[in-house]
Amino acid sequence: MAGRNRGDIEAEIKETLGIVPHFFSEIPDDLLEYEWEIFRRLELGETLIPNKYKELMGIALHSETKCRYCTLFHTEAAKLFGATDEEIQEAVHYAKNSLGWSAYLNGMREDEDTFAKELAQIKEYLASKG
Repeated sequence: MAGRNRGDIEAEIKETLGIVPHFFSEIPDDLLEYEWEIFRRLELGETLIPNKYKELMGIALHSETKCRYCTLFHTEAAKLFGATDEEIQEAVHYAKNSLGWSAYLNGMREDEDTFAKELAQIKEYLASKG
């Protein structure tokens, strides 16, 4: 598939998305085919992780990176793939909670070996109850 011309790739983008978004029009010719293929497969294609969940992960991730473009994109894509406002809020709250624990554990310099051993014990205990 390598070596298609820009016009053919942009025609495929337009057929898929209805327009060629400006951010694609700025990608250099020699990278456009590659970038479109990755975007099409990961953002729009069915992968091992259902699209709604990938987009909720994107919202959580970019709530931390504070990228307004990515947060908006993933929020709208999540809704397109069936996410509710409540699921979006939960994804962001989960990110906030996880980041808080990361700051605490790293800031307190928790011993990694002890943490891993305790985590294994917790996992074993919870699995035995299941």
